[in-house]
Amino acid sequence: MTRLSDKVALVTGAARGIGLATAKRFLADGWQVALLDINAETLHRAFAEIAKPDTTLALECDVSDPQSVAGAFASLVQRFGRLDALVNNAGIAIFGPILQTSFADWSRVLAVNLSGPFLCSQAAAPLMRDNGGGAIVNITSISGLRASTLRVAYGTSKAGLAHLTKQQAVEFASYGVRVNAVAPGPVDTAMAKAVHTPEIRADYHDHMPLNRYGLEQELAEAIYFLCSDRASYITGQVLAVDGGFDSTGIGLPTLRKDARNS
Repeated sequence: MTRLSDKVALVTGAARGIGLATAKRFLADGWQVALLDINAETLHRAFAEIAKPDTTLALECDVSDPQSVAGAFASLVQRFGRLDALVNNAGIAIFGPILQTSFADWSRVLAVNLSGPFLCSQAAAPLMRDNGGGAIVNITSISGLRASTLRVAYGTSKAGLAHLTKQQAVEFASYGVRVNAVAPGPVDTAMAKAVHTPEIRADYHDHMPLNRYGLEQELAEAIYFLCSDRASYITGQVLAVDGGFDSTGIGLPTLRKDARNS
């Protein structure tokens, strides 16, 4: 029986935000964790901040590059010899109107957000199979479940990732590998703070039953749960961790007001 301290997780896009919070969540329960990111400076800063060199590994990698992914997984196997959980969190967002979205921007977003999880999961599944199974969690987005303006590349890539999750769940089940996705709603990450104006934040608040942005740690808890043995009969699912955003129709501010006055 595998001891929890023997288990290994690989988190992509782990240098900051949801990825870093998720890496820390695994470490808190005694896992060994490989942190993978394309930004070497930010990655090594996070690695130093965690300050657990005996149980962590920093991997500089572009997840859209097959050779880079192969090299990262070779380093992971050399260091830890196994893999029990993969979190495909690395992603980029380029926002703009459809008619102003260049093919280069479209291609880069799909390469990172969709081809990246495809490549990493291809590398991960055989390792998990040979070690008795494991779990993969793809980080999609509420933008992949419902459309909004300026997100043609980002939203399409995340919608594709939601379906890739189901494809992987069907095929990898025979390997003992479960595959699920988490679709974050608005979360207080560096990316959100950079692109969400006060007006946009107010619009999100108006639309969410919980009436607030999520925390990185709240996403990490959901991701960790789906990777853990407690989710042993869950596969092929997309879990929206979004404060109720995806479930809401129109008129929420008015309904709140009416409820307060009743």
